[in-house]
Amino acid sequence: MSEQGASVGSGETAQAAGPASKGTPAVAPRAAAVRTWAKRRWPLFALVGGAALAYALTSGALLLHQSAAPHFVYQADAFLRGQLHLAADPPNLNDWVRLGARWYVSFPAFPAVVMLPFVALFGLQLNDVVFTLGFAAANVGLLWLVLRRLAEACDSRRTSREDAVLALAYGFASVAWYCSIRGEVWYTAETLGVTLTCLYLLAAHRARHPVLAGALLALGAATRTPTVFAAPFFFAELLAPNGSLRLDDLRTRRTAILRAVTGFGVAALVCGVPFLALNHARFGEWLEFGHRHLYQNRVNPQIEKYGLFSYQYLERNLHAALTRLPTIASWNPLRLGFDGEGMSLLVTSPFLLFLLWPVERPRLHRALWLTVACVAVPGFFYQNSGYYQFGFRFSLDYMPELMLLLALGGRRLGGWFLAAVAAGVAVNLWGALTFLR
Repeated sequence: MSEQGASVGSGETAQAAGPASKGTPAVAPRAAAVRTWAKRRWPLFALVGGAALAYALTSGALLLHQSAAPHFVYQADAFLRGQLHLAADPPNLNDWVRLGARWYVSFPAFPAVVMLPFVALFGLQLNDVVFTLGFAAANVGLLWLVLRRLAEACDSRRTSREDAVLALAYGFASVAWYCSIRGEVWYTAETLGVTLTCLYLLAAHRARHPVLAGALLALGAATRTPTVFAAPFFFAELLAPNGSLRLDDLRTRRTAILRAVTGFGVAALVCGVPFLALNHARFGEWLEFGHRHLYQNRVNPQIEKYGLFSYQYLERNLHAALTRLPTIASWNPLRLGFDGEGMSLLVTSPFLLFLLWPVERPRLHRALWLTVACVAVPGFFYQNSGYYQFGFRFSLDYMPELMLLLALGGRRLGGWFLAAVAAGVAVNLWGALTFLR
């Protein structure tokens, strides 16, 4: 009797478990996977939250109102009204375009597209400082994700903690800090450009997502034009996955390569052509973002004389990026200042010196340096150094790649490196608290 009862009890248990077992696998494993992912990625949330808090505190009163250069807000408002020219006069005359009686925004327009739902809610009063700060904080976490992707793919030997140190070095020991906390068209574009660069690097790594990589590269170029020159990273990953080109390997994989290149190119065209058409509709040229038409701008005479790109600008831009030092505003008492043309990267981010002495040169070493060169070099011939700025803000166009190179270099993130990061934090805290205050 007891055996029969036990048998019946077992059957009832099995029957009771039966329906649950049909529904549970669809829920329990998914919940467990989410918990596992969150447990592994908790530094992501800590980095983003901590960066957001620090950026908000150092933004201070700037965070309470719209910036003095809300160009993308005005452009988004125009888009929502179904037009390209502004529906209202700009709030000032700083870097706007006027053609006839109409005002335009000259900067690549993707940030305005991202702002569309927010401008639909808040109108021309949208706080672009808060908008920019949100992406800036996300960038610290995104860079950590890119670094972890390299480690998980055995391209890097860094630990999660070391990658967090590098992500924080980007966020607070580079010009990213002062660019993150004040809104304004120039810094919003730089910040969102870093977001798209990090996402592009994730998609292009190992050429895993060609279509997504092509789309992100085009949208990055529609935010910060130099981003288009980061294409070599994807092609290096696709054509030389082991770090060097091999003709026999290319022949073996030619179908897969052709499919990836096609997907990459089509996605880039689909996402990029509308912004080129926008240029043509406003300024009559596919590649003209409007900088030749800036209204009463200080750079207009030199653009007319030398063009947008010229050897004439090279010395000034190299000085701004590499050798320009802080100024001495007063000796007694000692009071430092800065030149609005820029400040050496070795002053604002002295830890970058460690790029010169890598311990290791793994397979991505060449591809990343090639990408940095392709993105950086054209900017040294550009008519603008980034003026007016605390540090050389154009470096943000390739700063994510430089941080990856630091991770791959294998040098211990010990005392000297941390001292250089601390010095960079001090310099950039100075910039964050004093620039245009």
